Amino acid sequence: MAITAQDVNKLRKQTGAGMMDCKKALVETDGDFEAAVDVLRKKGQKVAAKRGDNDAKEGLVLAKITNDGKTGIVLSLNCETDFVAMNSDYMAFVESLMTIAMEKRPASVEAMMSEAYNDKLTVAEKIIEQVGVLGEKLDFSNLEIISADAVVAYNHPGNQLATLVALNKDTESALDAGKQVAMQVAAMNPMALSKEGIAPETIARELEVGKDLAIQEGKPAEMAEKIAQGRLNKFFKENTLLSQANVRDNKQSVEQMLTAAEAGLTIVDFKRVALS
Repeated sequence: MAITAQDVNKLRKQTGAGMMDCKKALVETDGDFEAAVDVLRKKGQKVAAKRGDNDAKEGLVLAKITNDGKTGIVLSLNCETDFVAMNSDYMAFVESLMTIAMEKRPASVEAMMSEAYNDKLTVAEKIIEQVGVLGEKLDFSNLEIISADAVVAYNHPGNQLATLVALNKDTESALDAGKQVAMQVAAMNPMALSKEGIAPETIARELEVGKDLAIQEGKPAEMAEKIAQGRLNKFFKENTLLSQANVRDNKQSVEQMLTAAEAGLTIVDFKRVALS
């Protein structure tokens, strides 16, 4: 069967594979379009198997909010090189994954991978297909979803870091303050919203280290406990979002900035995803 340019182009548009790969697949299957799609998918599986041990530390992180502004999603798709990550087709693929996540709102990466990408492939199968197209390992590494009265998304320039901040109020002043906090989360990488969110084992470790340091500095044992507690309070101030110094005005905490923006305003949750 003669393979036309229109056949090749149709296959390329559906799969994203290169023109030569599409032509070879059509020739191999004697023009059977569906069989050619399977050939390209199998090629992706072969490439994935070969590159399974490779590092995939480049890629894109994307955060968006739903039209009602009450749910935010941040996800990341890793690849091996920044050459691929900077490709417009790669960004379009990540955007297509976000569209599915916004519609289906899966609870985890695993749930997302089982969602339908189209009427023939799941997300997992589409990613394998794209491995064959791009020739690099791909890893759907993160998916976070939060909902609240209002959610703000921040995408850091370069799309290697993004954040979500959930607010207890949906007003103009709240959203403006939320945008500041979303950038704060990107810059300062807090461990938790408040000290109540810090794991007990982390607190115990900080107290132990603080006490040992005080003793090494020659402080009496009876003072070491108080010094360790003081260091723990400093740890909380530096590592919990509401207690952190506001990056725009370090004379006030994030919590104080929010209260100044609107009485009763606070952050109820946040997410930060960066390439790793």
